[in-house]
Amino acid sequence: MIMFYGIYYNSSCLLCSYLLEPNQLKKLFGYIQHPSFDIAADAADAFKDLLTRHKSTVSESLSKNYCWFFTEMNEKLLKSENYITRRQAVKLLGCILLDRSNSCVMTRYVSSKDNLIILMNLLRDQSKNIQIDAFHVFKLFVANENKPPEIVSILVTNRSKLLRLLSAFVYTDDDVFETDKIQVVNKLAVLELQD
Repeated sequence: MIMFYGIYYNSSCLLCSYLLEPNQLKKLFGYIQHPSFDIAADAADAFKDLLTRHKSTVSESLSKNYCWFFTEMNEKLLKSENYITRRQAVKLLGCILLDRSNSCVMTRYVSSKDNLIILMNLLRDQSKNIQIDAFHVFKLFVANENKPPEIVSILVTNRSKLLRLLSAFVYTDDDVFETDKIQVVNKLAVLELQD
């Protein structure tokens, strides 16, 4: 029985590696945006499973295909007109970036002004759920101790709007969320432009 699990695990790692190739992921990105809800939902579930199960394989693939993958993720999923697509994408993005095995990917992601702008726009989404999920990614930009100057500049320029927006976030009874929100507000309040 143990041998069966070993074979299954090894073969599932190989399948995962194959499915993480850009040509295969392109198909999955297409299915996620399919007009049929059933197809799109199944594709989104498969996408989530693919990106959260075999952590070392996923981390390696995301590092290798970083530019392509996150361009697709941002343009096709996070900027989608479809509420469900945006919601699932921002939630999955949070899972990916908060996973310790993806720390290098997370550092690279939160160093991009284009990514920051997308997340700031998601913070203003009409959906409270998307706003909360976007906050969990946004806080990584603020918490990054090695923010590039362009990130600092955007945060400082938009500080008053961000502080006003975050002070209106009263959507949850989650103590961890509230603690995170206070930390983000405090960090934003004292953020200075770098010389």
